[in-house]
Amino acid sequence: MEIKGLFTAIVTPFDKRGNLDEEGLRENIEFQIENGVDGIVAVGTTGESATLTEEEHKRVLEISLDQVNDRCLVIGGTGSNNTAEALNYTKHAYDIGLDAVLMITPYYNKPTQEGLYRHYKKIADSIDIPIILYTVPSRTMVNIEVETTKRLSEIPNIVAIKDASGDLNQVSREIMECGGDFSVLSGDDSLNLPIIALGGKGAISVASNIVPKMMSEFIHSALNGDFKRARELHYRLYPLFRVLFIETNPAPVKAAMEMMGMPSGNPRLPLVEVSKESKERIKNVLESLNLL
Repeated sequence: MEIKGLFTAIVTPFDKRGNLDEEGLRENIEFQIENGVDGIVAVGTTGESATLTEEEHKRVLEISLDQVNDRCLVIGGTGSNNTAEALNYTKHAYDIGLDAVLMITPYYNKPTQEGLYRHYKKIADSIDIPIILYTVPSRTMVNIEVETTKRLSEIPNIVAIKDASGDLNQVSREIMECGGDFSVLSGDDSLNLPIIALGGKGAISVASNIVPKMMSEFIHSALNGDFKRARELHYRLYPLFRVLFIETNPAPVKAAMEMMGMPSGNPRLPLVEVSKESKERIKNVLESLNLL
């Protein structure tokens, strides 16, 4: 299975009481499909996986699959710092029929490279579902080194990596050393263009929560070799890419969505809504893009 194109790391909307907003989630998914994304990633970091209960986690995946109804790919975040828990979530994803899973590196306990290899191999050997590795050392304090990614890419159902390391040297080596069938995806909107230029096959995007049509044109222009148009869109969207990480994700994108009248809700504690100063900066960028 080739993972290629634009995938939205969709937020998990909450109502005023802080409960899962199921209808809001369906509305946001529909907005994504109408605007041409290739897939959604539910219950990733942007979907606040770390603060959802197990019941909520599984419910979000079930709603996502039902609402999409085979109109794009549905990828579920099923990672954990506990291999048994990751197996539980991944088995649920397989049982309900998700297209693939995204698995963040185990966080906090800082496994060695051998520990990372055995963690992913255990799950891949146990459940026959396409797996996307996810390295984001700024969040987890551990990076999947290229040598480990290469070893893992030899396992048939480990098909891609979302790289949010910020290291283009690492990305270059992943693309060169892990084979043509293995997809390297950008995990940082600011680096989508250079990663695709190097040979990456797409992006898992935060910004596409609010500008999916423009992001789809951007990513597909780059994938199709139209770098003139891709650069134009990169520079037009670059202020948005930056401002959406002015505070810890997903607080800024949720603030932007609220301003645009989209279902979002405040992030759950220990994350909080953005400051007044940040909100003003987000508003200014949205206005510059004619989104308000």
